[in-house]
Amino acid sequence: MSDAASPVLPAARSRAWPAAALALPFTLIWASAFPAAKFVFPDSPPLLFLAVRYLLAGWLLVAWAAGRGSLRHDLGRLGARGWAVLLALALLNHALYLGLSWTGMRQLSSGLTTIIISASPIVVALLAAPLLGERLGARQWAGLALGLGGVAFIVRQRLGGGADTLAGVLMVLAALFMLSLGTVLYKRQPLSVGLATGAGLQTLLAGLALLPVALLTEDVASVRLTPALLGAMAWLVGVVSMGGYLLWFALLARARAAAASAWFFLTPPLGLLMGWAVLDEPLAWGDFAGIVPVVLGIALVTRGR
Repeated sequence: MSDAASPVLPAARSRAWPAAALALPFTLIWASAFPAAKFVFPDSPPLLFLAVRYLLAGWLLVAWAAGRGSLRHDLGRLGARGWAVLLALALLNHALYLGLSWTGMRQLSSGLTTIIISASPIVVALLAAPLLGERLGARQWAGLALGLGGVAFIVRQRLGGGADTLAGVLMVLAALFMLSLGTVLYKRQPLSVGLATGAGLQTLLAGLALLPVALLTEDVASVRLTPALLGAMAWLVGVVSMGGYLLWFALLARARAAAASAWFFLTPPLGLLMGWAVLDEPLAWGDFAGIVPVVLGIALVTRGR
């Protein structure tokens, strides 16, 4: 029987606050990654930057796991299946997800990219039903509908500005599917390793997978080591790649896949605000009308049946 079909025990209720405490900072970090990417594009091709970012973050996380004394023990427990799952997660959650979304975001505003990716709970819920047996009740489906309605309303406010292209939208939609599939895979094939080891190896493998593609398709000579590029690298490596992914996998360990991903519904208003404040992207007051159903949707989806 799935978690969604089981009663909420006192122990499960006591875990709601820890999950929320992880989800709120994760959402802020996640939303900040989209406008931060815009600081990269004038000075570096996206895939080259992502490959270097992943390699740096992966080595730092693996070194942290080694310093804590857990790396050797974790490596001994992986086995062939564990390495295969790690590689699949590295490709889905990192290389393909950000490779596609960053390439598409060169033709989209950071706010619209954030909105599209925030639809992950809808895709996760649809995938989790056949692949994980997570049955959603009427309350959860109502929450997903409200969240989708809020996201759709904000999207409608953002369309027609002339700065976004169909090719960019299609790339980011493909990135959305990769991220959602990776989320379901992580819940279906959990790894018996620590968070630092798991996140570090995934990130490192993603960097190794992206590097040859970047070198074949992008111009290394176009990279300029400006303060903006170095600052973006520091933020995206230290805060997003290390802090954000550790928070995300810790959150997945405490909540069902669909419920955990429902926190993505907070990212549209946050992404719009960050894009406006940091990048001076256009922002209409009508965009904020979508926040109310988004927040209500999160409350309904994440609340136990």
